[in-house]
Amino acid sequence: GVSGRLRGALLPAAAPGRGAKETRSRRRPGPPMSPLSIDPAVFRELKGAAGAEFAVELLGTFLDEAPKMFAELRAGLAAGSAERFRRAAHSLKANADTFGAAALGAGARALEQGGLPADDRGIAELETLFAQAAAALKGLAGA
Repeated sequence: GVSGRLRGALLPAAAPGRGAKETRSRRRPGPPMSPLSIDPAVFRELKGAAGAEFAVELLGTFLDEAPKMFAELRAGLAAGSAERFRRAAHSLKANADTFGAAALGAGARALEQGGLPADDRGIAELETLFAQAAAALKGLAGA
């Protein structure tokens, strides 16, 4: 399996903030989410650097952990915790970028930088992008 240390580096836990000022944005975060875009060269590069088997294992870990990151986004929103929300969005962004899921990464970046939204529409849109990216990445992992 993936070592806990490496998993922690690639899949950081979205820990609640400590003493961070909590703010709530009145605007929707960022531009509308773009259509699916996966950069297969990024995933090929990861496979070349880490080894194909290990890259596929890392992808599996991300696909398994992403629902927890989405739950953390929703928990941060429900708690009114901008820092908790930002950290979860950052974790999704970093992992999406690692695997070349550009649209997912851009959507997560918009949430990360947009402050605490008034509702969960952005999260729902990001979940759709995640489902599309997951299917495309599974196809690349098998190639």
